[in-house]
Amino acid sequence: MAGELALGPVLDVVGAEVRMGTCSWTDPTLVKETDWYPKRSMSAADRLAYYAASFSVVEADSTYYFPPSPELARSWVERTPDDFRMNVKAYSLLTQHPTRPDSLWEDLRQEVLPEFLGKRNVYAHHLPPEAVDEAWERFGHAVRPLYAGGRLGAVLLQYPQWFTPKKANRSELERIRDRLGDLPVCVEFRSPSWLGKDDRDRTLGLLADHGLALVVVDAPPASGLPVVVAATSSLAVVRFHGRADDNWDKRGITAAERFRYLYGEEELRQWVRRVERLAEESREIHLLMNNCYQDYGVRNAADLGRLLAEAGAGERT
Repeated sequence: MAGELALGPVLDVVGAEVRMGTCSWTDPTLVKETDWYPKRSMSAADRLAYYAASFSVVEADSTYYFPPSPELARSWVERTPDDFRMNVKAYSLLTQHPTRPDSLWEDLRQEVLPEFLGKRNVYAHHLPPEAVDEAWERFGHAVRPLYAGGRLGAVLLQYPQWFTPKKANRSELERIRDRLGDLPVCVEFRSPSWLGKDDRDRTLGLLADHGLALVVVDAPPASGLPVVVAATSSLAVVRFHGRADDNWDKRGITAAERFRYLYGEEELRQWVRRVERLAEESREIHLLMNNCYQDYGVRNAADLGRLLAEAGAGERT
């Protein structure tokens, strides 16, 4: 089936493959509140195939909330064309985020240390180190079918704001290769200090030394996150979070509402030269819109592709 499916555009920018897409293809506001998909009653398989015919890369974010299974990964391979890429967001437990206890594998749920039983959220330090190592092993095993099927773009490790550039956290990054082996990995920091003036070179060097791709971010000014246009591996990833300051740290809203922002053409045009710079340092670039409110993300992904084509990017066949 996969070989018969259509694939969205892959652009050539100074010799690098450039792929546009979004950070979700299943957000309820896109599926239920817009007519981007031809039918609201489409099956999951048909919806993913339709998306892949429009865009050549996507991010799976459901894996952040509940770890995937190998069977799910195999189904994604079957539902997408051969040259499609899927970036998989790492399970929250692996990146020091709060994690719902009921999302843990049932046997690992029994490993939560006694003093943390009954807590609303579980963190990695609430489990023995051996249990955390097992969680990494299972996650890597689960996404391996995507890698074997040529679909895995990267495992996205998005670290929270409290993950700052201290010794223990640098060591955590140094262990990623031991934990995920040869799987491609990209890293996004939500703490601005990693890429601030004092730590930027050290951070970029650390990622490059371990074959980890930096995630370049376009985010609201309120985030404090700098735009650092640099590639630390053969893969470069840019995630566009919109520029809505009011919702960046707002509690009690959905992810779609948090990133509710439609980029204007001039805002996206700023990225044409930046993408060209990344293309000089990498072989493949993923441009992913995280403003997945209604059809904002798919519209802006198409807009950016059009602007790159107008600037001279050709389409790979």
